[in-house]
Amino acid sequence: MPRLVIADVTKVYTLPRNGTALPALGPVNFTVDEGEFVTLLGPSGCGKSSLLRIVAGLEAASSGVATFDGEPIQGPSSRRGMVFQEYALPPWKTVQDNVELGLKFRGVSKARRREIAARYITLVGLVGFEDRYPHELSGGMRQRCALARTLANDAELLLMDEPFGAVDATTREIIQGELLRIWGEHLSPRERKTVLFVTHSIDEAIYLSDRVVVMSRRPGVIKEVYADPLPRPRTDEVRSSPEFLKARDHLWSLVRDEALRAMTERVD
Repeated sequence: MPRLVIADVTKVYTLPRNGTALPALGPVNFTVDEGEFVTLLGPSGCGKSSLLRIVAGLEAASSGVATFDGEPIQGPSSRRGMVFQEYALPPWKTVQDNVELGLKFRGVSKARRREIAARYITLVGLVGFEDRYPHELSGGMRQRCALARTLANDAELLLMDEPFGAVDATTREIIQGELLRIWGEHLSPRERKTVLFVTHSIDEAIYLSDRVVVMSRRPGVIKEVYADPLPRPRTDEVRSSPEFLKARDHLWSLVRDEALRAMTERVD
């Protein structure tokens, strides 16, 4: 069975200034298997982040249902961990304290928290920065800290909303490789976390994913579920391979018209 099932999910918002209904999403249907890395790709406003928040349990679907391991998602759970673009790190807490935060809320002992945090701080390459505060870290380091915090909570499903959107292009490519290493692309699917990732970047989607779910402009529906042809593990050299360039051309052809139309639409 797929671990995550999205079945006829829709989302409609109400504009506060006039009470107009604004359909943002759906209906959307797709699944994510155990250990799979699936990316949502589409123009701004197509409902990618709304769908991710529904899977996280932070918002309710207007209709349809999202299930994880066969159970309807009805609220947040430590089994589903969210990594935001804005890092969401309390600025008054050190790297060590931020990574331990979720464990502390769950009542894990201090000694055990330290042990778990040390493992994931090492995994994301932040050893030596345990006592630093977020403002003392680069954007890439802050995002690695946020990832370590999510992993420390032992989430089975990682939900990542444009996590590298706030860093420069070079750092972004480096962190993409680090994410695949941490995720464990050398491992079997049963040994990996399941990932649902949101991005506007076609190149990022191709480099990271097993499958790419391409969405239309608002209200977002699925145009195509694209199986990424690139073998794993992936190296920087794959970005210039004929397979990568062919995948980019195909996804660009799907996204381009939707993005142009989205730019000209008005919300009345």
